[in-house]
Amino acid sequence: MSLKQKINDWIETKFLIVIRKEEDFSVITSFNITKVRVGLLFVLVFMTCFVISLFLSKTLLARWFDPVYIETENMVKIHALSESIDSLIMEVEAKDQYVKNIQNVISGEFENNTPETSDTASQPVVNRGEIDLYKSSDATKKIIGEFESLPLEESSFGRISSGAFTDNYFFPPVKGVVSSGFSSGQNHFGVDVVAAENEPVKAIADGTVIFSSWTLETGHVVAVQHSNELISIYKHNSVILKSIGDPVRGGEIISIIGNTGEQTTGQHLHLELWYRGNPLDPQEFITFD
Repeated sequence: MSLKQKINDWIETKFLIVIRKEEDFSVITSFNITKVRVGLLFVLVFMTCFVISLFLSKTLLARWFDPVYIETENMVKIHALSESIDSLIMEVEAKDQYVKNIQNVISGEFENNTPETSDTASQPVVNRGEIDLYKSSDATKKIIGEFESLPLEESSFGRISSGAFTDNYFFPPVKGVVSSGFSSGQNHFGVDVVAAENEPVKAIADGTVIFSSWTLETGHVVAVQHSNELISIYKHNSVILKSIGDPVRGGEIISIIGNTGEQTTGQHLHLELWYRGNPLDPQEFITFD
């Protein structure tokens, strides 16, 4: 018998597989099979197992056994944490800079470069374009510059035409006599109010304390951030009763009047109002007597 004939016989040889019951040997089913079919069945089973194993090794099993996958996953997590830390650092630095800017404004570390005119009475309203606070210090540029891009309707030193506070009632921080009024020409961006000794100082409106500390020039100082981008600053206090981050209500006691700091000649409260980077005349909005 030739080799070709042997191969054909091997391929074409059929086998009968019969499945019987054990009790009575009755036939349940039967089917014919060849060696080729058996080989194809083994190949199919092997390929199926191979594909499943490959899939698991790249997905589920890799999470437990593949060090490369674990290292890659850890690197992704580390990168995400690094980005979060960078964002937090930037946020903290921005807040620190904001507090520093507030401190510079509170301590009066800027100059008023307003050109002096002989007839100041004829110019009751001084527009932003005519007064430049920015040439003084970088800190003042930053804090006031935050408001520069906001739309204003002819806002000015000591005056507001935007109507932002027409419906607001401001509590008088103290009851007393105004000894020195608002004067942008003399770098006096607030009012000095003389009141009784140990008079409590109250917040003019609801807000949050954004500064509560000591400065060499103005002593114990408290600053409160209100709605509508308004900041009120209280200087020369003898005692501060609030800390940074404390919420306050309008009329709530925040400090005690005093005579602290180098820039004082007697017991009084120096009150400043700032709106979108512009100092306002408190007497336009508050009655002190």
